[in-house]
Order: sequence, then C-alpha cells, then structure tokens
Amino acid sequence: MADNKVTITAAIKAKAGMEEKAKQALMSIVGPTRAEKGCIEFDLFQVTDDKTCFMFYEKWTSKEALDAHMQAPHIKAFGGKAGEFLAEPIKATFWGQVL
Repeated sequence: MADNKVTITAAIKAKAGMEEKAKQALMSIVGPTRAEKGCIEFDLFQVTDDKTCFMFYEKWTSKEALDAHMQAPHIKAFGGKAGEFLAEPIKATFWGQVL
C-alpha cells in the first residue's frame, strides 16, 4: 500500500417514505465530521433514480483517525436515531490505496 490512509464507501438505505428525514440526518454529520482531525474527505451522495440510496465517500489519514471518528459525539448521536429512518444497517467497505 502507498500509505496509511483509509478510504471508505458507506452504502446507506433509507426506509421508503423516510428519504428526506434520512437525508437531513446524514447531512447533519457532514460539517462536524469534516472538522475532525484526520478527515481528508467526507462527501455525501444520493442515487439519482432511487432517492432511498445514499453513499458516504470518506478519506482518513489513518485507521486511528477513523476509529476516533466512530467515537465522536455526533456519530454516536446519529447511530442512536438511525433506526428510525434506515431500512438496513450501513454497509461500509474499507479501501487501501495501491498506487
């Protein structure tokens, strides 16, 4: 691997009819996350023809920075209310840069 950076894609599926609530909750964690130490990139996407599907594209300086992010108050608060509007658990894929 080229370095210790960690890249993540996180697929998120909202319950039908809860797309806007999910979108607002997801958008609310973007700003605080981008301000975290070790966050290089944290972007939210939505599938254009299926409004229930979202994805975070994240880049972190290290696994330690990612681990700290997962313990951040705004992430813990999000996790506490996500069951209201998510159809299934978030599916995260971890990537290591090759070149």
